Amino acid sequence: MKKLTTVLGLCAVLFAACSSSDKKEETAAKSDTTLLPEAKANKEVDPVTGKMTLVGNAKLGQPINIKFSVYNNADTVAKFCKWHTPFERLMSKYLDVSLEDYTPVDYKGPMAKRVMPPPADSYTSLKKGDSTSVDFNLNDAYNISKPGTYTIKYNSATISGIVVKDSLKINVAN
Repeated sequence: MKKLTTVLGLCAVLFAACSSSDKKEETAAKSDTTLLPEAKANKEVDPVTGKMTLVGNAKLGQPINIKFSVYNNADTVAKFCKWHTPFERLMSKYLDVSLEDYTPVDYKGPMAKRVMPPPADSYTSLKKGDSTSVDFNLNDAYNISKPGTYTIKYNSATISGIVVKDSLKINVAN
């Protein structure tokens, strides 16, 4: 009988402790004043971003000039690798180009083999808030042979460190 009384007493103490901690958690949850989801509040900005824009008009048989701009969004100096970008002479397929029906356009440029990691001279530094741009002719590496709407997407962020979130859509006329 003494054992049963002791066990019942311990159970009552444990039950009381559990229910009071539940009430504390409920009170804390009700008084939480977070306005943004945690994922948005902790979202980090990509330090080096890029953007592509069409320069002029795109016509068959003529140069299709595209401006590739890189921005430093960090609070300090940021670097990006020139490999697989228009900042080096044409050496690799760093763009995916397709027609509006998702037919890929063949790449006709060189494909360089590289030794990893990239040497120090293959990096470009940008000061805080700075940017740099370069123009290139899409026809130098891609066979744009039909009129239509083309989608151009940068595909080498893992090599260069440049994040280009938006693809570029261009309308190529006759």
